[in-house]
Amino acid sequence: MPVVARGGRFVYAQIIGDVVEFLGLAAQTGPQLSPDELARRLDSILAAAQRYARQMPADALERQLPERPRSYRVLLHHVFQIPAAFIDAMEGGALTYENMTAEPPADMRTPAAIAEFGATVRRRVAAWWTGLADRSGRQPVSTYYGVQPMHEVLERTAWHSAQHARQVMSLLEQQGIAPEGPLGPAELHGLPVPEKLWD
Repeated sequence: MPVVARGGRFVYAQIIGDVVEFLGLAAQTGPQLSPDELARRLDSILAAAQRYARQMPADALERQLPERPRSYRVLLHHVFQIPAAFIDAMEGGALTYENMTAEPPADMRTPAAIAEFGATVRRRVAAWWTGLADRSGRQPVSTYYGVQPMHEVLERTAWHSAQHARQVMSLLEQQGIAPEGPLGPAELHGLPVPEKLWD
């Protein structure tokens, strides 16, 4: 988990606002996009990731990422596990690191199975958002990095899945496969995705 330290003090670097406050900087932080727009973006990102999962050759799923102990299969699953863990938290649990980083079940071994998991998660997100009475984003969410406003956690969920979907696009391109409907400015503008693809 990333940490920013100064002297004998530290802060978890999960929320940019926490880091800015810790360092005493005078910068504006917080989500640029409304909760409604973030929900729309997350849906677009998950739809794109489903397409990329279907495009991934089955024989590539167990390949390892460069300099990382993670297979393509685990990365693809993680794109969808991030919002699955978010929805679990919104349905009365807490956002735990263990849930967010849970590996795919042993029987989830095909591109189609991963894409179907993505479809299930996408439906859960849509049902949660449609049924949500208070869309202000102010609801507190218990997370592994403290209690946060839902707006912040939704933003983090969207950009985190987007970043990994971008990585999957790169893996397809490295195999000579053009990603179907690549993520671009329409999906990414206003999300604090890292500049680098692999950080």
